[in-house]
Amino acid sequence: MKYQVAIIGGGPAGYTAAEAAGKAGLSVVLFEKNALGGVCLNEGCIPTKALLYSAKVLDMAKHASKYAVSVSQPSFDLGKMVARKSKVVRKLVLGVKARLTAQQVTIVQGEAFVVDAHTIRCGEDTYECEKMMLCTGSRSVIPPIEGLGDVPYWTHKDALDNKEMFHSLTVIGGGVIGMEFASLFNSLGISVTVVEMQNEILGGIDGELAAMLRNEYGKRGVRFLLNTRVLSVKQTDGLIKVTCECSGETVEVESERLLLSVGRRPQTEGFGLENLNLERDARNCIKTDEHLLTSAPDVYVCGDLNGKSLLAHTAVREAETAVRHILGEPDAMDYRAIPGVVYTNPEVASVGSTEDALRNAGMAYEVIRIPMSFSGRFVAENEGQNGLCKALVGSDGTLLGLHMLGNPSSELIVMGGMMIADGRKFSEWKRYVFPHPTVGEVLREL
Repeated sequence: MKYQVAIIGGGPAGYTAAEAAGKAGLSVVLFEKNALGGVCLNEGCIPTKALLYSAKVLDMAKHASKYAVSVSQPSFDLGKMVARKSKVVRKLVLGVKARLTAQQVTIVQGEAFVVDAHTIRCGEDTYECEKMMLCTGSRSVIPPIEGLGDVPYWTHKDALDNKEMFHSLTVIGGGVIGMEFASLFNSLGISVTVVEMQNEILGGIDGELAAMLRNEYGKRGVRFLLNTRVLSVKQTDGLIKVTCECSGETVEVESERLLLSVGRRPQTEGFGLENLNLERDARNCIKTDEHLLTSAPDVYVCGDLNGKSLLAHTAVREAETAVRHILGEPDAMDYRAIPGVVYTNPEVASVGSTEDALRNAGMAYEVIRIPMSFSGRFVAENEGQNGLCKALVGSDGTLLGLHMLGNPSSELIVMGGMMIADGRKFSEWKRYVFPHPTVGEVLREL
């Protein structure tokens, strides 16, 4: 069995590459050991957002009186929320399969093993290829905490499938995943404590926006322990006790459930990667060039495996870039304008450089900030919220970073990314006609 392109991993990078290569007329085989769509579609991005939207609707019902609407005793059914989430996932997985089938992609269900740069073994079968693309994704980091092996704990996957209500939750890790689950369970009326080692939540996100989001959720009852290191965990009388060190003092947190959310790392084991002897960087991640090509001339690595940006939309763009290189078409990957979104309520969205990054690089910049409430549409739809829109502008007038707090930031941030990627002047926003009234108009007001 010979193919022009062989792809290991059916997540956003893998299925995007397979569809693009198939559409271009190349013969493609795609290996996936679990479900098409990878972590993102089956146990990450999509299911999380389905549950978060249910929680957002619940929040709207609880606060409907702000908009002169009466809703008596809003309630929810967690089991049905999870069932709806699963239905959404099934529909999208079938959609991915249909798209690949339409492009004559051969889909092989099973564990693929790399024999060499042009040979893959899966079960009893051997496949030969001209080009190989590794898109094996990432896995949750399980920290070495004393006692962790003796207590029941959740990763994000477990939390997504939980159908039983409980009263309290401790989240270890205040990053994007941790905050999204804190938001979800807080909306469901569960007491949430977030334990974070750093001095602020959402590391890598603009610090001013992170602090504003933390203050908002603090008002809603979420407890935050910053600069706090987890020492041990144990289970006593049905509760999980987390012992921490905070500012030299010992702090204990008890809850019914424990969620670990301390990050993800590339999936490098179990599929024969060592047989390729690929060059690594200082972080032991596989080195790739601007075309996602590795030190092996016919092997590409896209998505989380290269460690550059563990985000689904980055993986999609990398896959497109790699396929175009295989086809001999000009393209190159640019990581300067990768948006990041936190799907809490309100949302946080960022693209480009943060103030910390610019300061550390010694670059001159100007901060321009206004409330999101400068938009009439935002005021009409976000009662009691001000939000923040913050632009970082270079000395030559180009946009270096855009950071937003408020709904729907996730839908607006791409406009900042386009400006940054194209090296456009910040002032050029004034030249464009924005429909009125829209929240996006706030960009013209900066």
